Amino acid sequence: MGGSSSTPAPPPSPPEPPTPPPPPTFREPWRQVSWGTNERDLQYVKEYQPQVEEYKTHRIPKEDRGNFYPFVFNDVMGLEEGTGRGISVEDIKLAMMGHVKEGYKFNPVSLLTSDDHDYNSSPSPDDRVHVLVCVFSANASELKGSVLMKMKAVREAASNMGIPQLAVVTKIDEACGETEKDLKTVYKSKYIKKKMTDLSSALGIPLNCIFPVKNYSQEISTDDNVDSLILSCLRLIIDFGDDFINNI
Repeated sequence: MGGSSSTPAPPPSPPEPPTPPPPPTFREPWRQVSWGTNERDLQYVKEYQPQVEEYKTHRIPKEDRGNFYPFVFNDVMGLEEGTGRGISVEDIKLAMMGHVKEGYKFNPVSLLTSDDHDYNSSPSPDDRVHVLVCVFSANASELKGSVLMKMKAVREAASNMGIPQLAVVTKIDEACGETEKDLKTVYKSKYIKKKMTDLSSALGIPLNCIFPVKNYSQEISTDDNVDSLILSCLRLIIDFGDDFINNI
């Protein structure tokens, strides 16, 4: 009797392992930070002397009582979506030109006019804004269209006045887990770089004029790495402002 034989089928191959997700960081930082040079940068800030008198707004006291650093900060309420909300673009323009007196309370529905008591009709160079710094939170959602239009209008006005502009991206540790674990990975973080490049594209601020920083929030003492990012940003703000002063 004849018979037939067959070869058993080989067992099925095991499924291919899933492709691992791309790492959240680059292998090398895309921007270099001089970690550990806080004393040098702080000394630069301490020794800086402008060629005009101090504009008395938000002054930073020195270690010795009664003395202040020769630069100041002016803070305004934020831009908000829609009309009649947040600070108006026109009031920001007046502030940049030096027409807003210290202590003026911005009112979204009542703009400052030349007839108001808080209107400075004869601003000196000290009264003008020397650097425009836009501040954004890294863990905030994308800018709304109306807010973006307002910011572009402010930037355009600043450019027409010759005012240099920078942007600061805050709360980077809250937005990126890698940066939260190690602040020195800030320029390896793909998420933080995307936030910065998106902001650059939206507003037209060059990437080399955008700086990420970590906010002091839960800390009860200073941290060298936090200070390194803040001081590197502050140093460039001072340099930009100094260049503006020398050209007016």
